[in-house]
Amino acid sequence: MLISLQIENFALIDRLELDFSAGLNVLTGETGAGKSIILDALDAALGGKVGSRSIRTGADRASIEATFKLDADLRSWLEAEEIEQLDEEAIVCSRELTAGKSVRSRSRVNGVLVNKQQMDALYERLVEITAQGQTVQLGQPGLQRGWLDGFGGTDLIAQREKVAAAFANAQQALQALEKRRQFEQQRLQQLDLFEYQAKELSEADLSDPDELANLEQERQRLSHSVELQQQSYEVFQALYQNDSGKAASDLLGKAETVLTDMLRYDEQVQPILDMVSSALADIQSASREISAYGDGLETDPERLQEVESRIVQLKQIIRKYGPTLADAIAHNEQVQRDLAEISGTGQSIEVLEEQYDKRQAELVAQCAKLTKLRQEAARSIEALLICELKPLAMEKVQFEVEIAPIAPAAHGADRITFVFSPNPGEPLQPLNAIASGGEMSRFLLALKACLSQVDAIGTMVFDEIDVGVSGRVAQAIAEKLYQLSLSHQVLCVTHQPIVAAMADSHFHVDKQVIDEVKRNGSKANGSQAEDVRTVVRVRQLDEADRREELAQIAGGRSAQEAIAFAESLLTQAAHARLTTAPAANTVSQSAPPAATKKTKARSKK
Repeated sequence: MLISLQIENFALIDRLELDFSAGLNVLTGETGAGKSIILDALDAALGGKVGSRSIRTGADRASIEATFKLDADLRSWLEAEEIEQLDEEAIVCSRELTAGKSVRSRSRVNGVLVNKQQMDALYERLVEITAQGQTVQLGQPGLQRGWLDGFGGTDLIAQREKVAAAFANAQQALQALEKRRQFEQQRLQQLDLFEYQAKELSEADLSDPDELANLEQERQRLSHSVELQQQSYEVFQALYQNDSGKAASDLLGKAETVLTDMLRYDEQVQPILDMVSSALADIQSASREISAYGDGLETDPERLQEVESRIVQLKQIIRKYGPTLADAIAHNEQVQRDLAEISGTGQSIEVLEEQYDKRQAELVAQCAKLTKLRQEAARSIEALLICELKPLAMEKVQFEVEIAPIAPAAHGADRITFVFSPNPGEPLQPLNAIASGGEMSRFLLALKACLSQVDAIGTMVFDEIDVGVSGRVAQAIAEKLYQLSLSHQVLCVTHQPIVAAMADSHFHVDKQVIDEVKRNGSKANGSQAEDVRTVVRVRQLDEADRREELAQIAGGRSAQEAIAFAESLLTQAAHARLTTAPAANTVSQSAPPAATKKTKARSKK
């Protein structure tokens, strides 16, 4: 239960402190007076969405503090989160907003900083806010599934968790299988590549890194064998023998003879003689070599073709695996190692397929159990919701929960569709096909009444749930809200005097224009317009004030008639409170606080 709410510098609120009571708490005021801002502040205190307009213009910070009555579930949560219990009777949730390019915020529980996940978990245990415009969301399959599951109780929630776990296991197995398939595809592609390269390199028979250079030299020799023969003969003639007698060996032989004769007279020519004799011997040796070289040369077109083909082959290999023949030889060795490494490695796809099939079968089985529980819950909520709608001036209403099969997912294998017919003879239609806002409002209220029987949430908030209705329907909604307030604290923003008359606590909300100069006692810088501010004010009404407020809401009458009408509403409300009994819990299963709160909608219009 919400005990108090303290707000500072939030939207149009400068400072505000509200104390709430058990039962039905009603907020009334003119349209645009700021009633929804108070609910926005409560939502923000519990970690709801905030924006740049959440902080009051001119302020650097905003703060909201909500104090709730402590119960056993909240004590367990505090203990689990290791947050000290400062008060035997209360838990304090606060949030501080700091202005900047984007609003920064810090949330605390009992003064201890908490994260978003913790705050969301606590929100679900404390408050359910039915916001303006939520009737538009009634047709969303996800919300309808959540409501049905919440109504189904602990067994259904536990089974849904089993389905989520089975789905996660199946997805994990599928990811492993897909990863292995992808790896296998890549492995086979690599294997094909390596086998092709290994075959090509093996056929090339690479062993000598100098083979290409040697072959290119041989090709030159074979290509010019005739020229080389002719030139070698010319060299032989120049060195050793020609018809002119002027070959190098002849000239050196003559020089040797002369030097030998000179040696008889002077031994100093001995070194010269030795050099000439050595040169003559070299010339003779070179002559023999060039003669043998020339004799060995022959024209061999077949060998030349072989050399040419081998050179082309080696150059192709180098272009692929080079840039040198030595690199190609090294690549061949690496390919052999790679082939040995990737051949037949990894867990077989068949084993992974078997694991996935097994987990998928388990998921299907768990989904089937969940479907059965949902079918049971659907029959129960159908009957109960119709009972809740009949007092809301919908005596001939029809309502069913359609459950259709879909592919298994984390939330099960069911498409949940609420179908509804408010009028006799009309076919059942999905909720989003219903045109009347009043009918949607009553449906939503009845649905919340059903769900309230299986959750332990302390505070239910309704922002103009009675929009679009009047007369007998408004009276029925007022009595239903009061009935809910007998088992839950209810906060309700309303424009209906009949609803406001049923309140245990009645708050009036309005906007006031204040003069900052007078308020602060000093002249502020800026224009006069900048010194005038709009603020939201709230006051709790006593019995006399309530009559005035109800008369004001009713409108359209003279002052005396309006007061008389207001008094009649209060008398009627007092009688209705005496005759209204708490809702009978017709649900066979009970749900713990955490079981249904994940389905709570907190969006703001």
